[in-house]
Amino acid sequence: MPPIQFGHRTCSCDAPTQPPVFIALTGGPGGGKTAVLEIAERIFCKHVAVLPEAASIVFSGGFPRHESLHGRKAAQRAIYHIQLELERLMRDENEVAVVLCDRGTVDGVAYWPEEAGSYWDALHTTREAELARYDAVIHLETPDENHGYNRENALRIETALTARSIDERIALAWEGHKHRVTIPSSERFLNKAQESISAIGALMPKCCG
Repeated sequence: MPPIQFGHRTCSCDAPTQPPVFIALTGGPGGGKTAVLEIAERIFCKHVAVLPEAASIVFSGGFPRHESLHGRKAAQRAIYHIQLELERLMRDENEVAVVLCDRGTVDGVAYWPEEAGSYWDALHTTREAELARYDAVIHLETPDENHGYNRENALRIETALTARSIDERIALAWEGHKHRVTIPSSERFLNKAQESISAIGALMPKCCG
């Protein structure tokens, strides 16, 4: 199970006194979220927490991955509640200035097998409430099969075409967020990573950034 990671660099900032800033990194499968978060962990300071992807915790932990209607709904409910508790832990402990989330609770609607409204109803929440959980969202677009999409992650089961479709549904799910940045796919991932890190850095407290 992937642990919560913290930035490696020392920092001149005092311990945080304000609630942490929550940034969701999102996008379809293969967009580069995990790689960008690994870079962030190395270059940002100890006041930055990187939360693991809730779906990876659920599925690598043995949760049944059934393609039936009930199976898909059960998985998304489990993922939502794991994500909720990861974020709640960071809020309650209040020891970091920034929390980088590998996806957010809003992503689940893109994987929900019924219409969007029933997702919010099933979780006893609203789209507006879930969008408000995040101070910013950075969307890393999924590349197509000819421009970098791969299936090296053993938990990734989507084809390139399916991944692009999910990417579009995720973009629609986050539409209207007050601070959303879209990082387009690039033939050179280094360019995409650099743009993503710059977008994250712009949201950091000055000394942490």
